[in-house]
Amino acid sequence: MANYDKVLVLDIFNRFDLEIKAGRSGIKREITVSDIKRPGIELAGFWKHFVPERANLIGRTEMSFLRALEADLLKKRIDEYVAYNPVCIIVARGEKIPDYLLKRADESGIPVLLTNISTTRFSSMLLNYLEEKLAPVRVIHGVLVDIYGIGVLIRGESGIGKSETAIELVKRGHRLVADDIIEIKKIGELRLAGSAPENSRYFLEMRGIGIINVKTLFGAGAVKNESPINLTIKLERWDENNEYERLGIDTRKTTIMDLDIDEIIIPVKPGRNLALVLEVAAMNYRMKSMGYNAAVDFTENIMRR
Repeated sequence: MANYDKVLVLDIFNRFDLEIKAGRSGIKREITVSDIKRPGIELAGFWKHFVPERANLIGRTEMSFLRALEADLLKKRIDEYVAYNPVCIIVARGEKIPDYLLKRADESGIPVLLTNISTTRFSSMLLNYLEEKLAPVRVIHGVLVDIYGIGVLIRGESGIGKSETAIELVKRGHRLVADDIIEIKKIGELRLAGSAPENSRYFLEMRGIGIINVKTLFGAGAVKNESPINLTIKLERWDENNEYERLGIDTRKTTIMDLDIDEIIIPVKPGRNLALVLEVAAMNYRMKSMGYNAAVDFTENIMRR
């Protein structure tokens, strides 16, 4: 089930070192959507599709428009704006804010914040921050490791050897992200990131030994707090009746939070070095991402001959 982190205006204030100009009483207002609103057309009098739940960002263009209005019309527009109760107002480029807007925002408890960063740059920074913080989260079982910079999600039935494979990978210089319980965030529309819950971070369960702290045993370089999920490895017990992939031409996908992720099924039997197999899988995935597919190259060589 998906859930979301909570973002307060105070979090944005602290994260970007902003200056508060008015509405300090509303500094703990909660922001629930990652979209940002540039209220240009609204300040011109069109309020039909205004969404007050979005953080409002005002730049030089909007401020120039407001300063050009006659005093009575300026007050009317600001009164309309404040009546819609935007969750917060952030003014970019250090622009001078009309005194009447500060007065009305103070009365209504609407935080007005100021930054010297340009509007476009701050918009990008704020959007990235909110998308990450408010990304939908799903909890799944498995092991997540970083292999050569590739986030590999290992899945399979209980007792098949996921944690033991992760430890072997750590010994070979790779990094553990999460064991057993993985919190997956969908960031934007194209990216998944996984991490361990705060209370189980760096811990791993090995049957027969118990719980170990990977960071304590192997050092800080053996763990990672978060990783993108690029590739899924499904471990299953070797079945002689199954025909497993031999060439790797066909690409298999699995769906996580409506995103298709490359998946490889690895058959498990005694004596097979799973850590080595996963290393090769990660390197091969990286080569495919760079445009080289060994299976296609092999097939073309055969066809040429």
